[in-house]
Amino acid sequence: MRRRWLLAILVSLQIAVLAGMAISNAAVGWYGQQITLKTAPVDPRDLFYGDYVVLRYEISSLDASMWTGAGQPSSKDMVYVKLRRSADEGEIYEAVAVSPERPDTAENEAVLRGQVRYAGGQEIQIRYGLERYYVPEGTGRAIEEERVNLQAHVRIAPWGQARIMELILP
Repeated sequence: MRRRWLLAILVSLQIAVLAGMAISNAAVGWYGQQITLKTAPVDPRDLFYGDYVVLRYEISSLDASMWTGAGQPSSKDMVYVKLRRSADEGEIYEAVAVSPERPDTAENEAVLRGQVRYAGGQEIQIRYGLERYYVPEGTGRAIEEERVNLQAHVRIAPWGQARIMELILP
């Protein structure tokens, strides 16, 4: 009898964790703030998952002068990138600061959480978890060839999780 209860508890915990992951991902779309980022495709194919596009964002490589924390960031540090809607480019958001703590935001601003890939000299390279986007079969090459002015609509949840909603081709 005791083993059945233990098994039931373990199975329930596994189901709860999986359900929490699914709900967390869906909640980004429900509650997230939508922003638009400039990007460019890099690679369109994965043997197991089909067509996808590896994206490189303008906000992936930032000037070290944007760092607002003490000292210098290190590889694998979690950071927060403060984004502001560009005055020149309408809906596009651009990075204005990078910090180790989540900064406050005003209207037309958002915060994207990322991980430092490299920090040295005058550059900080950041990975956001938004670098891979799966596309319908057979469309990856066309997107790769259309490297100019590609934009990504991204939703950022209040707790920092982000998800690409769609790619916008010119």
